[in-house]
Amino acid sequence: MPIDQNTATEIEGPALACRFQGFERLEEPRVVVDMPTLRGNIERAVDLIGGRAALHPHVKTHKSLEIARLQKTSGAAGFTAAKPYEALMLLEAGLGPITLAYPQISGQTVCALLKAADRPGDVRFIADSDQTVETLSQAALATGRTASVFLKLDVGLHRCGVDPQAASTIALSARIDRDPRLAFEGLLSHAGHAYGAPTPAAIRAIAARELSLLQDLRKRLRLSGIDVPKVSIGSTPTILANAGFDGIDEVRPGNYVFLDLTAVRLGIAHRADIALAVAARIVSANSRYAIANVGSKILSSDLGAHGTSATTTFGEAWINDRVAPLTVAKLSEEHAFLIHSNDCPPVGTAVLILPNHACPVANLSGGLLALGEPDAARTIKTEGVLSWS
Repeated sequence: MPIDQNTATEIEGPALACRFQGFERLEEPRVVVDMPTLRGNIERAVDLIGGRAALHPHVKTHKSLEIARLQKTSGAAGFTAAKPYEALMLLEAGLGPITLAYPQISGQTVCALLKAADRPGDVRFIADSDQTVETLSQAALATGRTASVFLKLDVGLHRCGVDPQAASTIALSARIDRDPRLAFEGLLSHAGHAYGAPTPAAIRAIAARELSLLQDLRKRLRLSGIDVPKVSIGSTPTILANAGFDGIDEVRPGNYVFLDLTAVRLGIAHRADIALAVAARIVSANSRYAIANVGSKILSSDLGAHGTSATTTFGEAWINDRVAPLTVAKLSEEHAFLIHSNDCPPVGTAVLILPNHACPVANLSGGLLALGEPDAARTIKTEGVLSWS
């Protein structure tokens, strides 16, 4: 059932005060994770999918081996990565197979990943052009390995991927299938444009269109003599507000572990489902704004995934014992401007800011502070963040 956003804030505010226990005691800004909520989100996704497709979560959301292991324990069959260093992190931890869902144009990078894989198929690539196919083929030749390849399809986001209805798509599939150095894994898509949908029903319509395009291409490829072992889809909105899993072999949601205000606006989550927030304090105030000691360097300036801008603000700042949040109206690099509407919290007040988009916040965190466990708060490492040596 869609969530009534007109009443949700006041209903959900007290529930938030029961989570992120201890955030108000933190002296410096931290990105915090409510562990019971995180575990609940992981389990709910597994229950929703119900074994109808293999779960391959996207680690670009959290970039953490600890959280990946929680997902593995709960039934993840493999993982998805956006960056080669994320894939290497997972391979070195024995958490394959890994789908690197990003076109690779560096033969050196592909060679390194193929060498890091213990078994054929432990790392899987995508291709959407002759150039990326050639890169993968040459790297496989250089390493004496077989490179597993999905054909990436554009189902409406218009970012990466080939047109599933174009004749040239059959030809590119055939090139992958014929290459003795490549193993054709099947079809892969990401309906990221669902983040711009106005309602859960509109998300389901996008998911249904994605399924239709994939199933049609699978049939046409089989008629052309090309076997399609797997069909892989991935986006949190089209998994949580799905159109069914018939004909789908793998799903690759990422944001579902944390969720955020974008998911709330889409009607696929409640604020009480959000597992990641930013703990901060009011450090100054004026006639219009209370100023918190966190800015775009942690919250990011993201208004929504894939450039969607369903909001003009940068989060909600919750205070214990208040039933409604302060709006984060704008950001400097190290400051958040909270509209107080003549009810300004005192300097020093602890605030818990729910972000628009959890993924960049986790990336900028420097480590996630785990709250809500019997033991003392501790840092969850984000090993998958880029670090040059």
